[in-house]
Amino acid sequence: MSPTNASRRQFLRHAGALASLLGPTAAPLALNLAAIGAASAQAAPDYKAVVCLFLFGGNDALNMVLPTDSASWTNYSAVRNQAPDSIALLAPGTLPNTGASAGSPARLGGVLPIVPANAQGRTYALHPVMGSLQQLFNADKRLAIVPNIGPLVMPTTKAQYGQSSHPKPANLFSHNDQQNTWQALAPEGATRGWGGRMGDLLASMNARPVFTSISAAGNAVWLAGDQVQQYQVSGSGAIRMGSDSNGRIYGSADVAAAMQRIVSGTRGTQIFERDLAAVHKRAIDAEVALRTALKPASDALFGTAPGSGNYNPNNDPKLQYDNPLTGGKSFNSLAQQLQVVARMIDASNAAGVQARRQVFFVSMGGFDTHDNQNRNHADLMAKLAHALAYFDSTLGAMGARGNVTTFTASDFGRTFTSNGDGTDHGWGAHHFVLGGAVRGGDLYGAFPTLGAKNANNNNFDSSPDQLGNGVLLPTTSVEQLGATLGRWFGLSDGQLLDIFPNLANFSQRNLGFMT
Repeated sequence: MSPTNASRRQFLRHAGALASLLGPTAAPLALNLAAIGAASAQAAPDYKAVVCLFLFGGNDALNMVLPTDSASWTNYSAVRNQAPDSIALLAPGTLPNTGASAGSPARLGGVLPIVPANAQGRTYALHPVMGSLQQLFNADKRLAIVPNIGPLVMPTTKAQYGQSSHPKPANLFSHNDQQNTWQALAPEGATRGWGGRMGDLLASMNARPVFTSISAAGNAVWLAGDQVQQYQVSGSGAIRMGSDSNGRIYGSADVAAAMQRIVSGTRGTQIFERDLAAVHKRAIDAEVALRTALKPASDALFGTAPGSGNYNPNNDPKLQYDNPLTGGKSFNSLAQQLQVVARMIDASNAAGVQARRQVFFVSMGGFDTHDNQNRNHADLMAKLAHALAYFDSTLGAMGARGNVTTFTASDFGRTFTSNGDGTDHGWGAHHFVLGGAVRGGDLYGAFPTLGAKNANNNNFDSSPDQLGNGVLLPTTSVEQLGATLGRWFGLSDGQLLDIFPNLANFSQRNLGFMT
């Protein structure tokens, strides 16, 4: 669908203004136009959603997806087995030592083998706590891996990286700048993300554009577009700013009606006043629409109804993961974020919502593992694996797996070298793509060569893919990933080149992981 200035929603907005000028005699016209808009949404093509799962802090993907062929494993073990606390995971088939300290490689046991369809002449594995993702990759074929991906202006070799004249992303290795670059293709200060820009081009397929761009994790530049504004929900659902379910505020229907009049009335000339009122009205109207559209979190599709009392997500078995540090069950807030995303997807065809294209944002933090990495990263990997498996299972129960694609992203990868009990800021990293329309069980991109340290103890002359401290030099760009998702989402080649300005620098613009 090509964007035009006279989109359906703009047409209806102008028609509404015309009706208000014409007065009561225009009511039939307004009703007919509204009916046309609703019919357009109902007749829209199949529903699709893209979910960005952002790992804030810079995930150590080198301990998430590992090459286990002899040469790679030898170098991996030597580089990461550093005092005082080795962060080198153990070989496939190694039994867990239940007497070892929690989170340690010995306690976790060996990494879990995966078998890509195109193994590139090597063998691979996942972190030991990711058994559910091993199943999704090997057997279910709904999980794909994009290795060594990161922000790039154009393909860059190791020699070119050392040339000041060769274009490179700004402010590499900076948390804020690289978070923004992953989400908005520019460093901190960028205000439009590529998820929001995809939403701009497809929001006319939705009866209510407010439900195009949705965050379950607070403000996210990835969701911001030129026209679409992100709508934020909490773990429990819509954020209520207006009346309660009985149409009252402080027990009074009159107070609720007065508040609605205030935020709906004609505003003054103050920009801040108008914007604030518009935000409040938008939130109130959206919450009213979702009030009946959203099924409760305790519904069997999404959660577990309590035997008595009110639903408490902390006690829901579906939202609890196997904590590798305690050996027991713990609440997973990321799973709860994906729970509300699933509920929103389920409500996409409900009256008052009627969405056919949606982008969602969820996140988890804690990935800046400069120290104490063994404990922290094991816990993070367990949460990530559980949340993705929960989401896949829930979408399966909804019959929506083929309509939803989830991808992971992070500030950057981390150094191959250990600093003694952690890792430092890197660049390239491996990421997951999950969904029923994903060509899973394979790698999409060249898996990097893991080299050995040279005499300077931190350079990797033997690898064309590693810089100082073993930092991965990306061979796949964020924009190639985004364009592959965008094409599945329904965008044209021209639209993709507009959203992803550096895409023209890459010969491969479709990585092939979507059906």
